[in-house]
Amino acid sequence: MKERHIILLFAMIVEIFLFFYCLLRKSNHVPVGYICAILSLALLVFTGWLLLFPNVIPVETSGEYQVMREDCFYTDMTRFETYTDDESYRELSVSFWFPDKYLEKQNCPLVVFSHGSFGVKESNETLYRELASHGYVVCSIGHTYQSLTTKLSNGKTILVSSEFMKEIASDNPQENPKQSLVNFEKWMAIRTGDLNFVLDTIIEKTLEINNELYVYGLIDSSRIGVIGHSLGGSAVLGIGRQRDDISAVISLEAPFLCDIQGVNEDGDFIFDTSEYPVPVLNIYSDASWEHLQDWKQYAENEWLLGMESEDVQNIYFSGIGHFSLTDLSLSSPFLTMIFEGGSPKEPPQKTLKKLNEICLEFLDSHLK
Repeated sequence: MKERHIILLFAMIVEIFLFFYCLLRKSNHVPVGYICAILSLALLVFTGWLLLFPNVIPVETSGEYQVMREDCFYTDMTRFETYTDDESYRELSVSFWFPDKYLEKQNCPLVVFSHGSFGVKESNETLYRELASHGYVVCSIGHTYQSLTTKLSNGKTILVSSEFMKEIASDNPQENPKQSLVNFEKWMAIRTGDLNFVLDTIIEKTLEINNELYVYGLIDSSRIGVIGHSLGGSAVLGIGRQRDDISAVISLEAPFLCDIQGVNEDGDFIFDTSEYPVPVLNIYSDASWEHLQDWKQYAENEWLLGMESEDVQNIYFSGIGHFSLTDLSLSSPFLTMIFEGGSPKEPPQKTLKKLNEICLEFLDSHLK
């Protein structure tokens, strides 16, 4: 993979040189010169696309069912958008992955997924499809203004909020924990609000006789699990405490932000120290594993390392970074390498397959 990156980067350098050579030389200020510049620019764009988004081999599902997808939009009439001042109600783009031709109605456990900061609702589609192939209904939420891009019901595309980007960029729990706590409470209020709203809406729709979506007729709302990555992982860890209908929680590298109750005189976060009420699986990469004792916001995660049991599990993926726990590692190995500061030790297909197996086994033990 590294050799491919080097070749494409070298090709882009040559194409950039050719573009400016064709455009800037006075003798090239003729139609042929401009055509040369346009073609070299087109080639540069094409090569850049190949570098960022290569044609990759997808991870095949291992379950017996074919996987279908349905999309819809939910509008929460009890909440206004946080990152706008037009008093618009919060609208969420929601997608479902579910087994095709499932014979038993209302027999599929429901799993709701929350993506990370700047993520998209398809961020872990490999995992969604794997779970759906084994008889789960997976619902992923596009968290408007905290997602890189979200398309709403009116066709408008919403980009990530610049205010949210500034909050993330300036956040420093080690140096300014009090300001971080303000940020955490704001972000978690939005995220847990989205999760609670989506869960309540789905449960209501499973009780209706005639539904606009086929998937509602498959869901067993008495068996619910939640999964999240990064900021989404923190949100689902909070939902595990907030609701009594959650049977399993999986966090893909995230601190227990909802459990932070304040900051003490030493600048350390004060956590809810009561027993976590739901079976929980925490998965880590190199990005956080060596820092669990040092990063203040991960104090509760560090405590749970000493409480290993069937209901409290902690797994460390060595040799990969934070984004390798998502499909970005599959769709754009180059961007993943840039964000993580190096190439993962294992091919993304192998890592994602292992992640799928671990999550499926955990969910099966608590939801089936």
